[in-house]
Order: sequence, then structure tokens, then C-alpha cells
Amino acid sequence: MNEIFDVYNIIFLALAVFIIFRLRSVLGKRTGNERPPFDPYSKSDRPDSQNGEQPGDDNVIPLPGQSSSQNMSDVPVRPENDDVVIEKVAPAGSALNDSLKQILSADRSFEPQEFLQGAKAAYEMIVTAFAEGDRKTLKMLLSKEVYDGFVSAIADREKRDEVIESTFVGIDKAEIVEAAMKGTTAQVTVKVQSQLISATRDKSGEVIEGDPNKVTEVVDVWTFARDTSTRDPNWKLVATESAE
Repeated sequence: MNEIFDVYNIIFLALAVFIIFRLRSVLGKRTGNERPPFDPYSKSDRPDSQNGEQPGDDNVIPLPGQSSSQNMSDVPVRPENDDVVIEKVAPAGSALNDSLKQILSADRSFEPQEFLQGAKAAYEMIVTAFAEGDRKTLKMLLSKEVYDGFVSAIADREKRDEVIESTFVGIDKAEIVEAAMKGTTAQVTVKVQSQLISATRDKSGEVIEGDPNKVTEVVDVWTFARDTSTRDPNWKLVATESAE
């Protein structure tokens, strides 16, 4: 009887080891279907997406010159031709129109209007993150040079024990004002007119800059960039300036 019991124990033990080995071989592998980093410029990654689909590997679009194993079925099908898509944000024959066409040729996933919506979302995230000293969010959305500048300003503020109280009211207008292809890097400049309530307090709580009860109109010109030769879909803020 003990011999039969021992045989069954050995069989069950062997099955358990086999199952554990199979699970580890599957769960421990990268299949290529992992979700890409959050991209506010992609419609399917934004919280307000209405397409009913879960964001996933479909957000990563194969670009010219990449592996031949990627097939054309991955390239998005546009309901409208390229001219119509671009003319929604830049008049035909304009320098901006020509520049956006160059970007679209390099990046078939590029949609000017969707990019603009993403830029607006990124603008709010960046402004809010700077006021809160949220370095993690800033690092995700800024180029290294811009990030270093923002973090330096935050560190100086913290050394002085100053705090920014900020409320993002909204964006009145956002438009693409410039675009360019520099090598494989696409650059798009956006002019944003927004409304903010902002005040800086010193360590005693006194307001030393701004007004906590006043809505201020702000006009910024920000440039975003992305290397179209990579599969990384994320755009980063590479330059900022205040409009005159």
C-alpha cells in the first residue's frame, strides 16, 4: 500500500514541477505585446479616448527602415487623405503645411489634430507638475535639458522654503505655429493661451509673487520633439518661451 502511495506522490510531484516550469517559461518572457509608455499625444492612451479599445501594442507604429518582419497591416488607415488631415491645422501652400507633410512622411502615425490635443494635455500636466515639484511626471514629459532646468528651479524654490499655490483654470486656445524635420527628429511648436491662478508664498506664508485670487492669462510657445527612427511613440518638450 505504501509503495502505491509513493508512486502517486512521485507522479503528482512530477506534474507540479512541470506546471511550475511552464508558467515560469511563459510569465518570465517579453512577448513584444507589452504596453508602451504612457503617451499623452496618442488618442488611445489619453483618459478621454472614446474608441472603446484598450491601449496596447497597437499604439506603436512601425516606421520606414525598420524590421521587414513588421507588415503594412500595422500602419493606420486614414479616413481622409493626407492633404485634408494637414489642411485642418495649416493652410495649403503654407510653409507650416509643407513641414507637417514632411513629418507625416517620416511618421505615418502622426495626426496633427490628435497631436494638438495631446500637447494641450501635456501642457496642463507639466505646468501642474512644476508647481507641485513632481519630478517624476516632469522626467516623463521633458527632454533632459529642459528637465534639468525645471528641476534646478524647483530645487532653488525648495531651498528658500517657498511654495507655489497653483490652479490650472483651462486652455483658451492652442495652435501649431511651426514644424520641422531635423534629420530623423520631428519638431512641432505649439502656441498655448491658458488661464492660471498662481501665487508663491515664502516660509512665513506671505505671498511674494502672483495673486491667489486672480486669474492670469498666460501665453507660452512650447516645442515638442520625437525621433521618428525609433519605435518610442513619446514626444518630449525640448524648448519653452513666453510669447511677447
